[in-house]
Amino acid sequence: MKFIVSSGELLKHVGAIQGVVSAKAVLPIIQNILLEVEDNTIRLTATDLENSLQTAMKAEILEGAGSSVCIPAKILADTLKALPEQPVTFSLDKNSFSVTITSDNGTYKINGVNGQDFPKIPPADNTSSITMPLTTLVKAINTTLFAVSSDELKPAMTGVFFRFTPEAATFVATDAHRLVRYRRTDLTIKDSVDFILPSKALRLLVNAAQNSTDETAQIEYNSSNAFFKFGNSLLVCRQIDARFPDYENVIPQTSPNKAIVNKKELLGTMRRSAIFSNKATHLGRFKFSGNLLEVNAEDIDFANESRENINCLYEGEELEIGFNVNLMQDVIDTIPTDEVVMEMDTANRAAVVLPSNQEQGENMLMLLMPIMLGVTY
Repeated sequence: MKFIVSSGELLKHVGAIQGVVSAKAVLPIIQNILLEVEDNTIRLTATDLENSLQTAMKAEILEGAGSSVCIPAKILADTLKALPEQPVTFSLDKNSFSVTITSDNGTYKINGVNGQDFPKIPPADNTSSITMPLTTLVKAINTTLFAVSSDELKPAMTGVFFRFTPEAATFVATDAHRLVRYRRTDLTIKDSVDFILPSKALRLLVNAAQNSTDETAQIEYNSSNAFFKFGNSLLVCRQIDARFPDYENVIPQTSPNKAIVNKKELLGTMRRSAIFSNKATHLGRFKFSGNLLEVNAEDIDFANESRENINCLYEGEELEIGFNVNLMQDVIDTIPTDEVVMEMDTANRAAVVLPSNQEQGENMLMLLMPIMLGVTY
């Protein structure tokens, strides 16, 4: 094996898949990146046995088409980062599997492993598929991913729920304190299907999509895996085998109290309130009255307190309700419009948070559970 490639271009591809590699790998070989040489292309693959990411790029192949080698991911990435942009030559000793990298600056030798020993990517057998704009897929993931739970005792909530039906494509995430539902009525399939995909795989997908010039993504799925294909990238991830919560039942159907608030002002208030709130509850008291929203946060243990007023458009009865200001900040930050709509019922029922306007075929809804107020002001 011998080929010449741009150091900067190779670094982009290594960086896109390096996130798959686990620092605490069960098998030492999966701390490597598999490098395969074809006629005029090199293909790079990384896996943690649950998720696999593969990418390909053009290279000048001098010899060894069809050969492969595993190279330690960290040392390969660190070497490429330390080199200025230039053509570099990779040469493989097929007896020892050592790889020599030759650059204008010098020569570097890395101890590799036989590529034949690298775990195989699961085949896409008995799959169905849907094609959608890559930008739409990335937006759906970015909109929902922040609300995924980190509680491993609730595996269904550690991923994003995908549901495709003849009516719409729906993406949902929740950690029991907040819920995000992103729906596209312009994406439909003939037969309904749903599955849960892990957050790590979806973060890898978003990262890899940054280097893609492809406009569409193809999603193939069977009973155990999902396969995402776009540009020169292939992401394979194992589905989470669990039952997702019945999220539709927790979304209020009617909310008599409605406020429209400037996003930038509300976000600033949340950030400042977080500084003064109790470090255990992060409680902020939201009092809606007339066209004024008063936000109060305090930490009694340290006698710290903040109180801010924000002008808003409010319809409904006077209402005081408590929210975790950190969680509220995450929700507000994800809203894509300049104004945020908050729909509420009572102080002990979830609030619905919406953009002030939405694209054709798009429906974004966020739900935030309140914190019970022990005393009133």
